[in-house]
Amino acid sequence: MSDSFDVRTYWERRLGQEYSLAGVGYQRLGRHYNAWMYRVRARVFDRVLHHHGIGPGSNVLDIGSGTGFYIERWQAAGARSVTGVDITDLAVQALRTRYPTHRFVQADISTTLPDHDALPPASFEAVSAIDVLFHIVDDDGYRRAFVNIASLLKPGGWLIWSDNFLRHGTERVEHQVSRSLAESEGALRDAGFEIVARVPMFVLMNYPSDTRSRLARLAWTAMVAPSALVAPLGWVLGAALYPFERWLTATLTESPTTEIMICRKL
Repeated sequence: MSDSFDVRTYWERRLGQEYSLAGVGYQRLGRHYNAWMYRVRARVFDRVLHHHGIGPGSNVLDIGSGTGFYIERWQAAGARSVTGVDITDLAVQALRTRYPTHRFVQADISTTLPDHDALPPASFEAVSAIDVLFHIVDDDGYRRAFVNIASLLKPGGWLIWSDNFLRHGTERVEHQVSRSLAESEGALRDAGFEIVARVPMFVLMNYPSDTRSRLARLAWTAMVAPSALVAPLGWVLGAALYPFERWLTATLTESPTTEIMICRKL
């Protein structure tokens, strides 16, 4: 962990340079490839909500709202109200303009939550935090995030979140920490959650963090390299992988990369 890393400054700068799905997604692979990745995310997220009956008539909270992608998924799922939290002022102001009927709060879920009318304790039936919590590089802050989320959920409320859930040791870069499945499960239990299910979000299209095979990692990097070098090729590669990804994420129970975990507050 880098003691000097300032997550809010990092994201303000990153979104200021590109406020788009590519800006909040796998940045170096460009807009076209990211667009296909978000199509996969939408299908998996919608399928999870439908399978567990989450969303219709619910008050929901989306953490790390970014450009509003999951705000729209919750709307499509029939949520009664949607509140978004983001660490950046830039995203919060843009989201308030884009979605004037919803509420948005600038806050860091890994620290003490602000005293805000939009975030009363035990007021939400569901919380989403997709591709967000692995950006909390401080380990105490990571555990505190689950405690904060639990405090905002009603008893029996749902937490839908994603991570890489490594079966080996933690891996760190400056702005992201991929933690072990065991560490994440421990943080959830300590915060008062039960784990209901875990399903693949990606199989082929995202970096295979959950493998120690150097060959597998090099092969994936070689596969996506054209997208990083020539942006339009990202569309071609994404279009080619998309039907396989749809099938694999609906069929497999384990993935070498990002997965969604579905939890309930006890």
